[in-house]
Amino acid sequence: MMHKAYYSFLTGLIFLFSASAFGQYPPPAGYPGTTAMLKDSSVFVGWGTSCVVVRGFLNISDTTIRIDGSNKASVGVDANGIGICDGQVVSLGDGGYATLTFENALANGTGFDFAVFENGFSNGFLELAFVEVSSDGQHFVRFPSVSLTQTTTQIGPFDTLDATKLNNLAGKYREFFGTPFDLEDLKDSSGIDLNHVTHIRIRDVTGSILPAYATYDSQGHIVNDPWPTPFASCGFDLDAVGVIHYAPQGIEGNKTTDLINCYPNPASGKILISIAGIQPATLSLADISGRILLEQHWSSKTSSIDLGSFSNGFYFILFRYSDGTTLSKKILKQ
Repeated sequence: MMHKAYYSFLTGLIFLFSASAFGQYPPPAGYPGTTAMLKDSSVFVGWGTSCVVVRGFLNISDTTIRIDGSNKASVGVDANGIGICDGQVVSLGDGGYATLTFENALANGTGFDFAVFENGFSNGFLELAFVEVSSDGQHFVRFPSVSLTQTTTQIGPFDTLDATKLNNLAGKYREFFGTPFDLEDLKDSSGIDLNHVTHIRIRDVTGSILPAYATYDSQGHIVNDPWPTPFASCGFDLDAVGVIHYAPQGIEGNKTTDLINCYPNPASGKILISIAGIQPATLSLADISGRILLEQHWSSKTSSIDLGSFSNGFYFILFRYSDGTTLSKKILKQ
């Protein structure tokens, strides 16, 4: 009779080799070959600046289920999806979605162009979402996603997934590790300008394998993930979208330009602001959600703002001219 310890060891080896044989895509965060991107990575040059969420149901197959009077996801607020990844999330619910915009348009650079952060608490408990992009906020193109997870048995509310069987699905990696996306994957798509992506949409996959409620990857596979999850925090939990490649900017389009200089940046106290040319304008400081915190008249080449009384985080310096032109510059208070 095979010794129990040896049997367990052999079973473990079989499982390991089976995973290697059937998994085709990068492994979880912390493993060789992963593409997981830590939130503090220096590759991120910006984060979402606005987020609008359309909530999905607590359970799409039974819309009578309610929590605190609502049959839809309710954890978090739209603003939790903007700014740097910080563990604060907004839950989308079954099939819900979030649409984000950014300081500037994104562009198809070398390698990955942005990353999406979810709050999965382990390498195996993963909640997934499709990712779509748009150049006008109206017409969206979806990244070609793949789910090789079996579809004969429903992944239960607290069951796990194998990251090596998932590709181009947000939520592939655990909390504080972003799933990266490369706009080059959409090079053969129509209706999108890959060098001027203005909107990113994150859409919960639902996760059910029931035909009436199932969602499908680009190869026609049902995407199986934890379901049903009739909780206020159901569905994909969006934390942030980090930008890796912005489109080159000029004064056109009311975008950030090299005309504005802020020093020091990052800053802990007073920050000196200068701009090429002298033209009357309104100089404002706004938080990451766009809320104006202070304003002053601008009519010289230099001025200053004291950040000492503000919380650490990202802010925007805004110049607004009488002809409607707006210039902006991101700064960091730390």
